[in-house]
Amino acid sequence: MSKGKKKILIRIGSLRHGGAEKVLVTFLKNLPKDKYEIDLLLNLYSGKYLSEVPDWINVLYLNKGEMITTNRIQDIPEKAFRVIYQSVLKKFPKLLYSKILKSKKYDVEFAAIHGFRDEILNSPLKSSKKIVWIHNDLRKTHFHNYTDEEIRKFFGFDKIMVISEHIKKDFENLAKNEDEKDRIVRIYNPLDTEEILRKSEVRSPKSEDAGSRKLKAESNFPTFVSVGTVFPQKGFDRLLKVHKRLLDEGLKHKVQILGDGRDFEIVNNLRKELGVENTAEMNGFTENPYPFFKNADYYILSSRYEGFPTVLFEALTLKKNIIATDVSGVNEMLENGKLGMIVEKSEEGIYQGMKKALSNPEYFNSYQNELQHYKTPFNLENSVNSLMRIIDEL
Repeated sequence: MSKGKKKILIRIGSLRHGGAEKVLVTFLKNLPKDKYEIDLLLNLYSGKYLSEVPDWINVLYLNKGEMITTNRIQDIPEKAFRVIYQSVLKKFPKLLYSKILKSKKYDVEFAAIHGFRDEILNSPLKSSKKIVWIHNDLRKTHFHNYTDEEIRKFFGFDKIMVISEHIKKDFENLAKNEDEKDRIVRIYNPLDTEEILRKSEVRSPKSEDAGSRKLKAESNFPTFVSVGTVFPQKGFDRLLKVHKRLLDEGLKHKVQILGDGRDFEIVNNLRKELGVENTAEMNGFTENPYPFFKNADYYILSSRYEGFPTVLFEALTLKKNIIATDVSGVNEMLENGKLGMIVEKSEEGIYQGMKKALSNPEYFNSYQNELQHYKTPFNLENSVNSLMRIIDEL
């Protein structure tokens, strides 16, 4: 690594199609290459966003190949090897730093998601500054709900970047002094609004033809679109049940779910069990979801919990009518219900919101009036500059 540039190690699991991964790659794409030298270390060299990583960034990895989400007998040896290998390197970090990282020295070590807290804090490089980027409400994560004691461990970082006021306040309540409070920084995710608008104009064969042909045959019913990784967190199961309930009441409409994930087949099977194959689509992951946004009548967030669902800002950028469950970040993003409908975070709440949209669509006129004057706080340049300032001042 050349002299003068700040040397940074960034760690994340993979570059699959998740919100944190997309945000990280957007950040990297907008960094000046003459200012930093970056090693991006992935646990698994895979993901849709790999191709978008700038070529001046050095990508390293512990394992290579696609994520194994099944327990098929033939997959177990590879899956076990990956888990054991990563566990050994986590337990004995000096091995990782001497072998994979080849004894490099870093000025900054950066956990791009909260799950890499221990890996960064246990680094043998004691002189490096350490940053973590927290994208979720740690009280309500899918794999592990953090206690106060567990959250307190994040104060081992020099900077704790959080994406919503709700998460910031949670950390501030646990801070023991002003120094700890000063480590907490609320930062907007970088969002390329120009790219969103440009991509929304692209005619997607999947959104215009193959995916929608059978639904259009039903007639031009109102369409609700929802985008996200297919985990229980996103509540797609609740969305499909509400969809069925409303159809049974004679309120005709369509649902499009865009995303892939571990529970894709479970949710897809539920769609079949409910008998809504002709009115609900499971489209899987698409690199450009924005034509779907543009063509839909409503964007619906059916989540059980979130950190700060950036997808809502994508919907706002495209001036979509929004129905969102009252999870972390939603009140802040929708300005306490001025920009979109906020409903109870339950199946009943989703039902009431969708029913209002179908039975009284004029109700959403007030939101559209507000959206015509709305300017996103997610200025790409400002967000990237804020992130750079944090790194530079450490």
